[in-house]
Amino acid sequence: MDNSDLSVGKSETNNPSPIVILVVEDNIGNFKLIARLLGSLGVQCEWKTSGYEVVEFARNLEKIDLVLMDIRLPYEDGYEAMRKIRQSRQFDNIPIVAVTAVAGPEQMKTARLAGFDGFIGKPLDPDRFPEQIKQILAGKAVWEYN
Repeated sequence: MDNSDLSVGKSETNNPSPIVILVVEDNIGNFKLIARLLGSLGVQCEWKTSGYEVVEFARNLEKIDLVLMDIRLPYEDGYEAMRKIRQSRQFDNIPIVAVTAVAGPEQMKTARLAGFDGFIGKPLDPDRFPEQIKQILAGKAVWEYN
């Protein structure tokens, strides 16, 4: 799959609609890595540093194709932020994937039971992460930790 495979729609000018991923991550270093890896795929990346008010922020975006949600966030954790997003009917079909350093079989099970659509453990593998994102955007679930 090359970058052109990541366009999800066509505009009236027949240009591909860019993929938009909302990254909810409080650590600037982690966000920079994620943004760089997503940028290499030609993906537009939006950033929120906490779960607090994430739904309102997301509503102001033209579109979202995927939410990558850290679990440990200030003010409101990723589980609560995910529940708020799920309550908004506007985001019914958008996958929300936990991306967290609290990674292991129990945490993955907790995330699955809470309603996340996938799980990627940190530290992220820069060689594997782009393929994980491609799989998620293609509608395949990714449940992995290191």
